[in-house]
Amino acid sequence: MKSIKNHLSLVVALLSILFSMQIFIVVERSIEAYKENLANNYSMVIVSQRKLSSTDIQEISSLISKIDELSPDNVITRLDNKMDAKNREFLKLTLPKFYKLGLDHYPTPYEITSLKKNLLKNKYITKVEDFAHTHDTTYKLLLLFKGVVSVFAVSIFIVTTLLIFKELRIWQFKHTERMNIMGLFGAPLWLRSAVLFRLSMADAVIASAFSFVIFSYTASNDWIQEQFDSIGIRVEIFNPVDDFILHLGVALTLSILLASFIVLGHKEEV
Repeated sequence: MKSIKNHLSLVVALLSILFSMQIFIVVERSIEAYKENLANNYSMVIVSQRKLSSTDIQEISSLISKIDELSPDNVITRLDNKMDAKNREFLKLTLPKFYKLGLDHYPTPYEITSLKKNLLKNKYITKVEDFAHTHDTTYKLLLLFKGVVSVFAVSIFIVTTLLIFKELRIWQFKHTERMNIMGLFGAPLWLRSAVLFRLSMADAVIASAFSFVIFSYTASNDWIQEQFDSIGIRVEIFNPVDDFILHLGVALTLSILLASFIVLGHKEEV
């Protein structure tokens, strides 16, 4: 029973690390999906003294992916509904040209500033509306959210790693006598410490298996998917192949590294 308790403590510690790591991955994917969604809805408006071709505008920056010319009919209708057709056509010719620009991806504030400067270098473009305040606020909120989750994940990783290290030290003390006896008979260091590595690797596999079951269930949960649908994004919560391999690799690597540090720092009793 005590042995099961010792194994359970290490499995739970490893599972905590894998859980925090997967949460960070999901947040990262969510932010990228949300940025893609924002990019589809975000646009800039430019005002030009004369008609510009799509090629002329796209040559200004590779960030521009789509150009739509805005019709002046709505503006003219607002000015005077009783205007005759002749005056209406004349006003269309004298009004500046308006274009809505779609972007290749959701830009950073620096990219917005740089794009605006490049657009205004064109002698025919007189004004650029980039909605900078709204954009900057949204972008900073995304970075803040990502930063908070990153600090949370790193904190859990550090604390849990120390707990795993302590647990492996306890295992080492339990097997110290046997390791010293094997050392007296000339057994190499790796053979004396084999039990420690076997235990840590076995628990790493068990923790990875638990994480696979937990996140597979979470990914198939309809309520979770509904929450993402409510904000208009689709996120892969858990990839049963790539994410599981990552979990297994992290758990095994961490367990082996910590066990190695303990073994190399072990001093045999004379």
